Amino acid sequence: MSPPTPRLRRALLVLTTVPAALLCALAPLPAAADAPVDTAPAATAAPADWTARPAGGGADRDARPYVYLEGTPGTALQDRLAVTNSGRAPLTVRLRGDGRAGAWIGFAADTVTVPARTRAEVPLALTVPPDAVPGDASGEVVADDGDEEIRVPVRVRIGGPTLAALTVEDVEISGGTIRYALVNRGNAMLEPRLAVRADGMFGTLLDRPERPLPLELAPGRRVERTEPWPDAPALDAVTVRLRVTAPGGARDEAEASATYIPVAPAVGGGLLVLGGLALLGSGAYRRRRTRRGDPEQPGAEQPGVEPPGAESADDRQPTTETRPLVKAGPLVKAGAES
Repeated sequence: MSPPTPRLRRALLVLTTVPAALLCALAPLPAAADAPVDTAPAATAAPADWTARPAGGGADRDARPYVYLEGTPGTALQDRLAVTNSGRAPLTVRLRGDGRAGAWIGFAADTVTVPARTRAEVPLALTVPPDAVPGDASGEVVADDGDEEIRVPVRVRIGGPTLAALTVEDVEISGGTIRYALVNRGNAMLEPRLAVRADGMFGTLLDRPERPLPLELAPGRRVERTEPWPDAPALDAVTVRLRVTAPGGARDEAEASATYIPVAPAVGGGLLVLGGLALLGSGAYRRRRTRRGDPEQPGAEQPGVEPPGAESADDRQPTTETRPLVKAGPLVKAGAES
């Protein structure tokens, strides 16, 4: 076998060098020996080193989720708030009430200092106002250490006769949307239900049975809502009726009316009416001009035109022309003798 020619040797060299260069380029670079490797876990927020919750129940799983009290108007209700300091330094917190029921709360001390790794219970008193409406009231107890605050819910059931009253107001129809407002006129929490019906000139257009609404209506609260009506008519006169109910006998109805007219036909009809009025006015104007141009009746004088046979001003002037005088002869009576 003859030895490879120089050209063949160069070709073999290229074929072996190029793949090696590509492999070196694709291989990952080794990490530097002196580069530090970060193996520490990600930092997490430190948990709070103190808690505030209703007193009662030694373990966390037995703790009450909120302060619950029951009473009649004018009575004072007692409870306690537990503040636990799990830190290594004394903790000072300030206490206050928030919300409707929170405004009725007074504390044995508004500022409390709790030693390290100690639990303190702070008495609180909730006085129901004499004019409070029977029903449910809510609020919060707020504990603040200056850096963060913890809120403890408060629920109060006020005894007395309960009145469930609900009204539906301000019903309006706008295109494919029905707008209305619900108002809780009683002293009990309400969960309203709504039924919708719409009647047109030729029958019922919409009939939605009663269904619960996704809201709770507190006493005295007003909420505005909308009811979609995507298949509203294009040409009709409709009356929409809304009926609302709630547990406890609350019930009310309201209605509104609207007329649906297509925009394009209405505009076209208006233009046709205006065109007809313009034609009528033009015809009346032409007839009036024609009457004004009619010739005058016979015998009527026209300005600047003299009737036939009338003397002109020149004819009425005196002239010097002499005319012969005619003498009258003697009168002769018929049948008379001379």
